[in-house]
Amino acid sequence: MSTREALERAAEANLDLVNISPNAAPPVCKIMDYGKYRYDQQKKEKDARKRQKTTEVKELRLSTFIEEHDLETQANKAYKFLTGGDKVKVSIRFRGREMGYVNKGRETMLGFYERLKSEGNIEKQPVLEGRNMSMVIAPKSEKEKEKEAKAARLKAQQESGEARPVNE
Repeated sequence: MSTREALERAAEANLDLVNISPNAAPPVCKIMDYGKYRYDQQKKEKDARKRQKTTEVKELRLSTFIEEHDLETQANKAYKFLTGGDKVKVSIRFRGREMGYVNKGRETMLGFYERLKSEGNIEKQPVLEGRNMSMVIAPKSEKEKEKEAKAARLKAQQESGEARPVNE
């Protein structure tokens, strides 16, 4: 229909004529309440922002020769961060003669990760950058946790003798 006729129809209905695709031949328009449309769009965007989860990276510092209890305390903090959905960056700074014990630092980091295996995966392996060694641990997804739980149940059944092979 002609532009003039479309404008008349929109005026009769007390609505707006909105140009949907101006580059089409002929241009496509729609008769609607534009104010209400914009309001609904803003509401949808606001809801989408509310539902969006932002993951933060929390940093924990260890030392090369950290004591067992201190390591346990730091692991508990990391566990809380991972269960909250945040990533954990673990770093060790080597000072002075500690540069001779880089392997001990790597062992400390991997031992730290062993305590958090149930809640996270290594996203970035321990890497030495100058005098700092760092690694990033990301939280496991729900699917990964379910898969591990299922495997653990199956293993427990096999050990207790409940699940017998079909070939017998």
